[in-house]
Amino acid sequence: MNASSMNVDLDQERLRKHLGPELYRHSLGVAETALELAERYGADKRRAYLAGLVHDYAKNLSAERLLALASHFGLPIDRITRAEPRLLHAPVGAALLPLEMKITDAAVLNAIACHTTGSSRMSLLARIVYLADVIEPSRDYPGVERLRQEAFQDLTGALLAAVENTIGSVLARGLLLHPRSVSFRNQLLLEKRMIGG
Repeated sequence: MNASSMNVDLDQERLRKHLGPELYRHSLGVAETALELAERYGADKRRAYLAGLVHDYAKNLSAERLLALASHFGLPIDRITRAEPRLLHAPVGAALLPLEMKITDAAVLNAIACHTTGSSRMSLLARIVYLADVIEPSRDYPGVERLRQEAFQDLTGALLAAVENTIGSVLARGLLLHPRSVSFRNQLLLEKRMIGG
């Protein structure tokens, strides 16, 4: 599967040059995984593939550039993102894509904007992109195989395990934890309880 077979109107060579080989390979993996998850859970396959392909569009930008662009676009810069500017690559990427890659689909841009921290108000598409990002084939960390299997059986359970894994990793590295990640985790836990109860 590729961008043309998914009817994704995108200059893939330009994207490849912009991202560099390693990040482009990761993005292809996220796109393919998002497509598979979209097929499994009834989301729009074209949007899932496209969002996966461009989700890290601003990932290679420096912390200074991310802060400058966030300010330029009027994006919220709270104390956590000011201290951990790499978190801004998601919303900054979503702001740059309409200008630089002519991607204007609001659902796709929203999924990209929240793929790093998560959010308590994520669409099905956004949830799929978030999960695809942490389980795509090149990811290699303890528990990823179990998470890949769960992803196709229980979306909410897999997302909860993924966000808890991410939170644990952030805490273990002594980094600041964004409140949106906590809100996302709590929302998923509430959903699991409602499903179970």
